Amino acid sequence: MTASPLARFQAALRELPLIAILRGLTPAEAPAIGDVLVEAGFRLLEVPLNSPSPLDSIAVLRKRFPQALVGAGTVLTAQEVGEVASAGGELVVAPNFDREVVVETVRRGMVSVPGIMTPTEAFAALAAGAHGLKLFPAELASPAVVKALLAVLPRGTPLIPVGGLGAGNLREWQAAGAAGFGLGSSLYRPGDDAVTVRAKASAIVAAYRA
Repeated sequence: MTASPLARFQAALRELPLIAILRGLTPAEAPAIGDVLVEAGFRLLEVPLNSPSPLDSIAVLRKRFPQALVGAGTVLTAQEVGEVASAGGELVVAPNFDREVVVETVRRGMVSVPGIMTPTEAFAALAAGAHGLKLFPAELASPAVVKALLAVLPRGTPLIPVGGLGAGNLREWQAAGAAGFGLGSSLYRPGDDAVTVRAKASAIVAAYRA
């Protein structure tokens, strides 16, 4: 029996809590890029909806990598949640907190990770049912902000910084208690080939495990 999306999300957070943010990925590139990421240990794959034909890429990745949790980023409306679900996506990530998006995601049995920056947004997102919180943009925050938020959030709340993170600066955020990281341009830029992404992924995984 296949584990639920939430169970696979929680397992990924324990094993390698790195979200691959594949902004700009095309459906034709998805198999090769997905291959090297999954080979490197990534189990959380996000295709932002402002990518070319993102739903097609999600469908390709979902079919090819049933062991991974595949979904969309930059999900801004409840209607888009439904579109992601229809493509087979099971992960919904947003740059902001919108209650309707979180509620619809949870209703469909998908994993909800909205963007927050303040305690007010964080508690509102959790009250709506969010499974994790995306601290975004992390460039506006610091590891000290992670530590301060975790001091008041319910114990075990996954707080995941996103923005400006790469192999060179994960350690300080880890030490502050970050549950995982979203990696965008430091992992994948539009047009990167599989060889390039394999090298980036290996460096990031090694930095995280170190």
